[in-house]
Amino acid sequence: MNLDAFKAMRAERPLEPLAIPDQELCERYEALFTAAVNDVLRERGLTHQTLPTGILPLKDDMKVAGPAFTIKGAKSLLVKDEMKERAEMLESIPAHGVVAWDTSGDDESAQWGEVMTMAAVKRGCRGAIVDGGVRDTDRVLPQNFPVFVKYRTSNGMLGRFRISGWQLPIRIGEVDIFPGDIVFGDIDGVIVVPRAMACNNRWLPTKSASL
Repeated sequence: MNLDAFKAMRAERPLEPLAIPDQELCERYEALFTAAVNDVLRERGLTHQTLPTGILPLKDDMKVAGPAFTIKGAKSLLVKDEMKERAEMLESIPAHGVVAWDTSGDDESAQWGEVMTMAAVKRGCRGAIVDGGVRDTDRVLPQNFPVFVKYRTSNGMLGRFRISGWQLPIRIGEVDIFPGDIVFGDIDGVIVVPRAMACNNRWLPTKSASL
């Protein structure tokens, strides 16, 4: 086994500049629908870019696209400094980013809720895609912030789940997601476009909303 090559494949990647401004790229994708982008990815030989089918929008008309801000976490009973770390994570979200949260298969806690939504909106975040849960749903929905999750629960994270890192490579289902990859979600679920494709003018959605 070539360990160096394997390390390089899994290592964090420098954020290549996009071919157009972030906001314009997001708007071009959001003028499309995931099935159309998925078909283009398939033509490029990328057939495993779809997140698990259980990750769906809180409302059918929610749609979001943008560079992934990745988060990793797992079940944990540890409470020390949890709130401080969560605040640091939220302060790191860039404008036009979309949260992509790998929960290590958690089936118990809500990683997203009212306070997370308010903080993300303040940062200019475009939406959240969580392989986990949401709570405070009745207070999240009025904020018109796209949220994609597996389930709803009243359980908060404190004492049940904690963040282990952010802006690092993650995996949700069969899809590896690197910081800056383009995540795109609508009523049919969520797909991931590698950043290298998004940096190439040939593979950008056009202003007429066709790939």
